Amino acid sequence: MPDFIPYGRQSIDEADIKAVCDTLRSDYLTQGPVVSEFENAMAALSDCKFGVATNSATSALHVACLALGVAAGDYVWTTPNTFIASANCALYCNTSIDFVDIDPITYNLCPEQLERKLIEAKKSNTLPKVIIPVHFAGHPCDMQALARLADTYKFKIIEDASHAVGAKYQEKPVGSQYSDICIFSFHPVKVMTSAEGGMAVTNNPKLAKKMHCLANQGITRAPQDLNEPSPGGWYYEQQSLGFNYRMTELQAALGLSQLNKLHLFIEQRRDLAQNYYKLLRHLPIRLPGEATYASSSWHLFPILLPEALIEKREQVFTALREAGIGTQVHYIPVHTQPYFQKLGFQWGDFPISEDYYFRTLSLPLFPALTLDDQERVVAVLSNAIDKACIG
Repeated sequence: MPDFIPYGRQSIDEADIKAVCDTLRSDYLTQGPVVSEFENAMAALSDCKFGVATNSATSALHVACLALGVAAGDYVWTTPNTFIASANCALYCNTSIDFVDIDPITYNLCPEQLERKLIEAKKSNTLPKVIIPVHFAGHPCDMQALARLADTYKFKIIEDASHAVGAKYQEKPVGSQYSDICIFSFHPVKVMTSAEGGMAVTNNPKLAKKMHCLANQGITRAPQDLNEPSPGGWYYEQQSLGFNYRMTELQAALGLSQLNKLHLFIEQRRDLAQNYYKLLRHLPIRLPGEATYASSSWHLFPILLPEALIEKREQVFTALREAGIGTQVHYIPVHTQPYFQKLGFQWGDFPISEDYYFRTLSLPLFPALTLDDQERVVAVLSNAIDKACIG
């Protein structure tokens, strides 16, 4: 049996291992100078002034919502085509969640669908306080179009760029314009990793201060922020109900080391995507693309099977898995999950997202994937599709 090829895999080298080991030998393991260095480096990458490191992107999304004042009685909208964290972060704030269907080409939150929904929401006085567009698979949303609607309807924007570290919109880094806060993920299958970890970047000093405080149990030690005069250097105040969402020095050390290779990771992913285009062009499938405004970081390579094979998707999926190809489905639409159905959502609410879900498969894509691996993936996929068509 050939080696298993996962859909995603971290790329760790000796420099990464040394960075973590050096930190293990230092005076700090949890909160120390490396976390701050990583925050500053991620802010610089994003052309932003401030970075706030957290233990996951989910945590970063949560504190971003809280920093923007999301609370009971508010509405937050996101896309159904995402991991559940993009919606759960709003529910953590005891607010109402809703969804906007996707663009059938980019698979991202659709500005036209959003505008139609905003027009109706204004009539019922249910406009969202925050919109969370997700840069699915590393492809940026059309942020300028969303920002235009934000100006008109007075909502805030949190970019969920968990898939899109290093991606660009209009030739500028995602997160650098058109949003209030941008979130990155460093999970091992993402473009770069800190094992687990997340980051919020912003140009707003007040939002950065709020997120730092919320991620650190709601505690502040800064003399200028204290309500009472400090009796000594030990003094701190809990000024809000916060959380233990802090990133460790070990995670930050790995993240900093990975950041040094980010340009190479993205270059390798883009080359692999181009090779998939060449290898897959003969198959009756839809390939992902890039809008003219976007430069994807290619976290995922999602293909769409033809409508005629919707009922055979499981057959194709199983054939790939049995041949050692770690295909995956990204994502089951959030609104169809049992928990969200209890909130009143149901199948049929967002048909474009649902059609995409029924037809999609993600093919392996990570820097260490070889051209031989890709040829093997395509050969197995081609054979599986041929059998599905015949059967």
